[in-house]
Amino acid sequence: MRLKGKNIVLGITGSIAAYKAAYLLRALKKEGADVQVIITPAGKEFITPVTLSALSNRPVISEFFSANSGSWNSHVDLGLWADLFVVAPASASTIAKMAHGLADNMLITSYLSTRAKVMVAPAMDLDMFSHPTTVQNIGILKANGHIIIEPASGELASGLIGKGRMEEPEVILEHIVAHFAASQILAGKTVLITAGPTYERIDPVRFIGNHSSGKMGFAIAEQCAQLGAKVVLVAGPVSLPTPQGHIERINVVSAGEMYEAAVSRFNQCHFAIMSAAVADFTPAHSADEKIKRGDADLSVQLKPTKDIAAQLGSLKRNDQILVGFALETQDETNNALNKLSRKNLDFIVLNSLNDTGAGFGGDTNKVTIWHKSGKMWPFELKSKTLVARDIISVLVENMQ
Repeated sequence: MRLKGKNIVLGITGSIAAYKAAYLLRALKKEGADVQVIITPAGKEFITPVTLSALSNRPVISEFFSANSGSWNSHVDLGLWADLFVVAPASASTIAKMAHGLADNMLITSYLSTRAKVMVAPAMDLDMFSHPTTVQNIGILKANGHIIIEPASGELASGLIGKGRMEEPEVILEHIVAHFAASQILAGKTVLITAGPTYERIDPVRFIGNHSSGKMGFAIAEQCAQLGAKVVLVAGPVSLPTPQGHIERINVVSAGEMYEAAVSRFNQCHFAIMSAAVADFTPAHSADEKIKRGDADLSVQLKPTKDIAAQLGSLKRNDQILVGFALETQDETNNALNKLSRKNLDFIVLNSLNDTGAGFGGDTNKVTIWHKSGKMWPFELKSKTLVARDIISVLVENMQ
């Protein structure tokens, strides 16, 4: 039972290959998976929900509302429930909707709500599959990090012979099993991650801070958890929900609090990823009461904060990997490499505010990763979710 305990959403669309989904469903159940079928209205023209319900031991979902009970099917709950979101068969129409977020049915709204990995098995006639629009749409799905199970070549429903047949259920099953096997590559590892800004108190209502949203660090935490790691997430003052997975969240406000939390937990960790935007300075004195506005100028004396990355670098054992971040505005590479050496880091992730779409607040980032050996991995502008995957992929490939 290689899939015992795994929750899989199986999306079925309007394709003659829908009958193969029944065989895939049965194979998934035999391997111990809990499978929830979501079928599009067109899909029901090719295979009945009764058959799929009998095989899955679950009611098949197709509409937003259940006509018999009057209950509502929550696409959000379905998306969050899934450990893997599989669309097989995936018609040209559904692939187009997925690529462009056209949420006009239960399958697509659930897809847009999921945080799980997405696997797509296209099925269509050869001319549809090779059409530039379909090629472009599949390219978008690939760019979004989805796994595309390429269709096989052979005789198609149209009578033509070519590429477009949905891959056989047993082959798709092995892709799924392999995905979960690979997805636990960090099992048994503990990863310490700092994320978000710090707020340095001036008085009870004012602080010195920065524009960090914490999105990058939270995306890294989610990726590590998906790969089987136990994550200790030390989060500054952000409004983000804790990602799914084995994640212990420690909320802090100031650089001092983040320092204490990170240093106290570092000894237990195999990896430490310092993605937080920690203040370099904090007020030397904090007022107990709100400072009132007056005619005279106000001066705030600042003192350096404790350097978290440098302290962890001094404590690092040979079996630990320490990753720092460098957000620069000038002389980016030299500043990042200097930080890499000075703080005894193993990797440093460099991004620049000079790159459009990178930096604080947004949903995208553009990074270059450097290793202490001098090896470099440059990446293009991507969503922070995909950037997180790039960062962890580099770390995993260079764990030794």
